[in-house]
Amino acid sequence: MASIYDYLPQMDAYEAQYVQGLVSGMNEEELRRFATMYSMRRRDQTTMLILAAIGFIGAAGIHRFLLGQIGMGILYLLTCGLCWIGTIVDLVNIRTMTNEANVKIAQEVAYMLGSTRGNPPYGTM
Repeated sequence: MASIYDYLPQMDAYEAQYVQGLVSGMNEEELRRFATMYSMRRRDQTTMLILAAIGFIGAAGIHRFLLGQIGMGILYLLTCGLCWIGTIVDLVNIRTMTNEANVKIAQEVAYMLGSTRGNPPYGTM
């Protein structure tokens, strides 16, 4: 059986470990479909870091919109990233924020494919 790394080599260790546990019971065809859907929806940490850094030139909060945090994105836009303090904190925590968003995306994709094996789509890790 193929590993999730065969289909998504760009994942970091934490994300790959979680996703591998999520897809452990899938056959090759299900794994391929999961990887295709997940790779289109997942967020890249480097891209999120660049978008968070753009917050210093007036577009604060763009990364929050892409991570699915619409309310915080609006707040950041209206307050210049909470006077840039929130933007600095986000730059430090961008890896964790991106991993959390990717875990949600992986759960949603697995749920859409009907492969959650009894796990709720927004369960805890």
